[in-house]
Amino acid sequence: MAAPILKYFEYDHLPEALQRVSEPFHGLAHRLDQTLPPGPESSVALRKLLEGKDAAVRAALEITKEA
Repeated sequence: MAAPILKYFEYDHLPEALQRVSEPFHGLAHRLDQTLPPGPESSVALRKLLEGKDAAVRAALEITKEA
């Protein structure tokens, strides 16, 4: 069963420029969910990855605002 946090890695709803930033995080999150055993460290890994994805998308937002 997939981890519930994976829903936060979806990116189809984002503008194209932000999709390009978010997509690699989506792929890695799903790979980690499929390969790591369930447990607290796997949950932390996915949560930290989500934090990184959110920060990267926010950084890309700054670029799109400037353009």
